[in-house]
Amino acid sequence: MRKSAPAETPSGTHSTRCTCGDCPHGAREGHRNALSSFRQRRDELAAGEGLPAALAHSPGASRQWVSDELTRAARTVAERSREEGAVRLAALWRHTVVAVWAAVLALLLGQLLTAVSVGWSAARTASLVAACVCAVLLSGAAYLHRARGGALAPLIGEDNRLSTSRTVAATWIVFAVYDVLVLALELAGRSGRAERRELLEGLELSYGAGLLTVLALSCAIAVFVRRTVAVRVQHQRLQKVRADRPRAADLLTDDAGRGSFCDVQFVLVSTVAVVFAAVRLARQPDQLPDLPWSLAVLVLVSAATYLAGKYAEGGRPVVLSVVRAREIGDLHAPIRTGDDIEIRGAGFVPPGSDEPDRLARMVVRVGSVHVPVPLIPVGGGFANPTDSTLTVPVPVEVEPGRVEVQVVTAAGVETNRYPIDVAD
Repeated sequence: MRKSAPAETPSGTHSTRCTCGDCPHGAREGHRNALSSFRQRRDELAAGEGLPAALAHSPGASRQWVSDELTRAARTVAERSREEGAVRLAALWRHTVVAVWAAVLALLLGQLLTAVSVGWSAARTASLVAACVCAVLLSGAAYLHRARGGALAPLIGEDNRLSTSRTVAATWIVFAVYDVLVLALELAGRSGRAERRELLEGLELSYGAGLLTVLALSCAIAVFVRRTVAVRVQHQRLQKVRADRPRAADLLTDDAGRGSFCDVQFVLVSTVAVVFAAVRLARQPDQLPDLPWSLAVLVLVSAATYLAGKYAEGGRPVVLSVVRAREIGDLHAPIRTGDDIEIRGAGFVPPGSDEPDRLARMVVRVGSVHVPVPLIPVGGGFANPTDSTLTVPVPVEVEPGRVEVQVVTAAGVETNRYPIDVAD
């Protein structure tokens, strides 16, 4: 699909209706237009409209033509989606910088409001300076990684989604760095030996043991989850499909966009613990937050639940049975070349691969012949393929006799081999 010419305003800049893909508005509008055209075309073909008259006599040829048409349109949608994802990701670094400095401004306003009754103090100055230092560091990191999402770049996993474990660990790291900076700045501003000794005592392990334990646990979980996912993908025990772009919802959902209990509870418990630690720091800025061990154990239980959920999710796709697809009125017969077979099993459509271009990547190996899974449209979706059933024709190149059927999913994972008998 050729890109349309830029729709320019009198001033020479692209308008919001531009679909050229060279500007943010063009990428977004181009993706919306391509997706709308694809859905309209899919529903038309599902209703039997637009089929060539020469193919009307052959259901198999009509189905293959429809599948090829939808596959080409789906590839156009996928290309526009990737363009939009790249534009959004490149613009994300500005949003991260704005969010960081907005947090600093909120801290300043909070300090000013609370200082009305009790007055300004050196601890308030130290907290604001520490916040500015952290904001400058994060802004610099965001600029250096502006092509990869700004300050969120380290939190984006290999599948181009925001990682829940990395985000939680990064939150604790930023909080710990901010806390230590506050204490360091307070120490630099104290002149009395007794005051400096009191601040140094605030760094003792007896005060920060809970905080350090939670920090170490969060970092260990982030590393272990990354290793676990990588090993399971390599051994084909987990199917991973790359996302078009990271979204904030990734922190609370699985790869299919459904709410994940393990992720939600981990983020919720960690957020509560961070808020509690921040309140303790605000109350006692001269020492590390004394995180209670009961709260630390709660975070530990939440992290263990998250880790167990990550280890248990997914699984290898499996073929359970293969039968001849029989239309109403057909006679009972063995499987022959040219017949449709229905493959029944589980895990054929991995989470996140329900987009049309990814469904079109699915292949069934019948003997030594690779058969693309045809896209069969219905109103609002597809009847084939699904997560539990696939329908494909037996190609004429297959020799009669016993052959093996194997499914290759969009994630590149192969199922077990299931033998069938093809009659002469």
